[in-house]
Amino acid sequence: MREEDQYFKKVEDTYLFLKEKISFSPDIIITLGTGLSSLGEKIEKVAAFPYKEIPNFPVSTVETHKGELIFGLLEGKKVAVLQGRFHYYEGYSAKELTFPLRVLTLFKPKIYIVSNAAGGLNLSFKSGDIMLIKDHINLITDNPLRGINNEKWGPRFPDMSCAYAPELRELFKKVSQKLNEKVREGVYVAVPGPSLETPAETRFLKIIGADAVGMSTVPEVIVAVHAGVKVLGISIISNVNDPDNFKPILFSEVVEISKKTEKKLGKLVKAFIKELEF
Repeated sequence: MREEDQYFKKVEDTYLFLKEKISFSPDIIITLGTGLSSLGEKIEKVAAFPYKEIPNFPVSTVETHKGELIFGLLEGKKVAVLQGRFHYYEGYSAKELTFPLRVLTLFKPKIYIVSNAAGGLNLSFKSGDIMLIKDHINLITDNPLRGINNEKWGPRFPDMSCAYAPELRELFKKVSQKLNEKVREGVYVAVPGPSLETPAETRFLKIIGADAVGMSTVPEVIVAVHAGVKVLGISIISNVNDPDNFKPILFSEVVEISKKTEKKLGKLVKAFIKELEF
């Protein structure tokens, strides 16, 4: 059996495993990155599966990511929540790290919400800002669609001209205004990691048009768009670095800022989901 066929079979097998154990198909898939993990506690759970108990699932090595798949209700909407994600820098290929989302797209969800912590490149940003992703630049040297395409899942050459649904961003901004919370918009650039950027790299990323930089999200968004799922992407700006006045970046500070912003972002995401109409 070809490698791609083995991958297709693993996805289908894992989907069937989950489908047999839950009573509904989720309309919304959420990946809880750094800064939004506590949202999992707000869900009215129908079923929960540690990643290690799900056939073929990878296991996260990042200490801030819990590693659990939750099915349930949030603000009356049917959701599946990936509490913890996988990264290219952990040694996974783009295909492997997007495996959980690919499985969940077979439930035919309508919306994918993804969050992350990102370093600010736009000097008008500040630590703790929330940025809606309006576009991205992929500098991760892999693509989850590389290889033979499964036409049942999506087209060979998916259109990425509108990867982040404008109508979802507009709704999120309206919800934010109602709650008197300020949100930004910008371009997110994904880099392989795990080493953080040098001053010269930071300057380069600014020059090519990025407002924030991180090590995740883009592979998952490519899979979601390929599957015809609308995407809302959100970054917590954990720090802002001027390449001409560079300061050391500590991961512990990134986690601290993300935790401080977590309550605000969780409130906004819940209000956003409540306003969704299917």
